[in-house]
Amino acid sequence: MSDEDIDAFAQQLRGSVLAPEDEGFEDATRLWNGLVEKSPALVVQPTGTADVVAAVDFARERNLLVSVRGGGHNIAGTAIADGGLTIDMSRLRGVVVDPEARTATAQSGCLLGDIDRETQLHGLATPLGFVSETGIAGLTLGGGFGYLTRRFGWTVDNLDSVEIVTADGAVLRASRDRHPDLFWAVRGAGANLGVVTSFTYRLHEVGPTVYGGLIAWPFDRADEVTAAYQRLTAEAPRELTVFLLLRRAPAAPFVPPEWHGKHICAMAVCYSGDPADADEALAPIRALGEPIIDLLKAQPYTQIQSYLDATQPKGNHYYWKTEFASELSDDLISTMERLTLDCPIPGAQVVVAHIGGALNDRDADDGVVGNRDATFVIGAAGMWEPDEVEGAVFRQWVRDAWTEFRPYSTGGNYINFQTMDEDEARVQATYGANFDRLREVKARYDPENVFRSNRNVRPSLPGEDAAGDAAGHSEHA
Repeated sequence: MSDEDIDAFAQQLRGSVLAPEDEGFEDATRLWNGLVEKSPALVVQPTGTADVVAAVDFARERNLLVSVRGGGHNIAGTAIADGGLTIDMSRLRGVVVDPEARTATAQSGCLLGDIDRETQLHGLATPLGFVSETGIAGLTLGGGFGYLTRRFGWTVDNLDSVEIVTADGAVLRASRDRHPDLFWAVRGAGANLGVVTSFTYRLHEVGPTVYGGLIAWPFDRADEVTAAYQRLTAEAPRELTVFLLLRRAPAAPFVPPEWHGKHICAMAVCYSGDPADADEALAPIRALGEPIIDLLKAQPYTQIQSYLDATQPKGNHYYWKTEFASELSDDLISTMERLTLDCPIPGAQVVVAHIGGALNDRDADDGVVGNRDATFVIGAAGMWEPDEVEGAVFRQWVRDAWTEFRPYSTGGNYINFQTMDEDEARVQATYGANFDRLREVKARYDPENVFRSNRNVRPSLPGEDAAGDAAGHSEHA
């Protein structure tokens, strides 16, 4: 790219073009996961869809790596195209709610908290994640799950339509009725099909007040707490979602000082049903008695959605390995308890997220997201300060823990939780039986693999077996 090329490109835009020496470049390329070190050659900050089209055309014509930055919260750092062009959507954060139609249309630079704030004005919500600073685009395009998933399914199960700029610069509206093959693939394929500029979601009556929060007990009661969790998740109504967290207690204001750094069993709770039924729904948790932390109460849904924000500060180093599971066996629970006590990472946690319910009601090919046999997300999540020198040791512990979890897996996994060192075979396992069809759709809308700075799915080639040689190609092939 010559300076003249860049100047001519900038003249086509209403938004900004930033180079590494420009003010604002550092903020535009700063990622949530400080473990990922990447830098693009250029950042484009669109103010509308026309700018996105110009950016895609510019990148395609020069064979530049192109990435899309929504919230920058992906653990693998896919928001940044190293040495390429990053489309930073952060200026596009409009949300329009239609309370009568029960829909919300949001631009793709929105964070989860932006949508929750606007929809909760009307006592409405859609299933999103559980950290309010996560970008909606990455979360949604990867499938998406959170506290409302048990009631209403994956985030993409609640997606009505998208506006998307495809690799040829076309602007399409995709839904079940318009470009249905593209809409099928968008629902779970990440940024492989183009740049989504807006999402329209279906909304449901939730809040504005729900019941939940955090509660925790000493780790020496782990057998009792985990047994109660097994029973609870087997019987809980879909309005109740409980995540299990096995970890050391953080030095947070709500944690008694004498428990800082000690092992605990915690639950993150959200009951979104009839308030009159909250006591009955939470009775199995209350029956455990004598918690060391008890923040369970009636509170705004938006507060529940942001409870875990402070536990994942931007800039720390993060390294996760997760799987989907269909059940919590005694052997799996025992493995989790042992790994928690053996963990050398002060800020790590072993996690169980209960997601089973509405997502299991749909067909396996209802959206490429698949994984309709998943009931739990299980995993080891490492977090440490950037200046801690034992990063390699910490990452190895996470990988070893993951190896022990894999025998309990459904065989699928969540694309949004894949780290930067996972190969295409892992991507293929994400989509299972839907993978071949996804490659065919990719070939129709992005035959040259313009959108490859992601968890990449290569387009199928003429005469090639659709599955191809998944393990034999790099992400940027």
